[in-house]
Amino acid sequence: MNQNKIKIFNTAFFLGLNFIFLGLGHSSTVAQTDRITATEGINLDFQQGVEIANQAIYSGQATWYGPGFDGRRTANGEVFNSNALTAAHRSLPFGTKVRVTNMNNGRSVVVRINDRGPFTKGKIIDLSAGAARAINMINSGVAPVKVEVLGI
Repeated sequence: MNQNKIKIFNTAFFLGLNFIFLGLGHSSTVAQTDRITATEGINLDFQQGVEIANQAIYSGQATWYGPGFDGRRTANGEVFNSNALTAAHRSLPFGTKVRVTNMNNGRSVVVRINDRGPFTKGKIIDLSAGAARAINMINSGVAPVKVEVLGI
């Protein structure tokens, strides 16, 4: 094998191992270390592979994505539409509906989880551009939010 093929194989192999060992395929694990503040005022540090137990409301930082991803497949297989009210979350099951409230202005939007992410430390949800527009966070790019799990 030439060097490029070896590099590609090694990258794919180790990404696959991380997927298996870190539980990234399991719908109720957190893939990265984050601080999530529960509404009861309890601060919980989640480490890799630790499950979120029946947590329905939590807060943290949200980001948004969209341009450049239109027409691509999301993690659940559907075609991404940046204007739809959807979001990416690391662990909630696909199809879960959540209410995201921008804590800076009180505006909220209900979105459906159809993708995985965000993969940036400290961020808890990635909103589509349409959802970000609905809670007026397009210009800031990042906003403190409250996420309420409504159900599937």
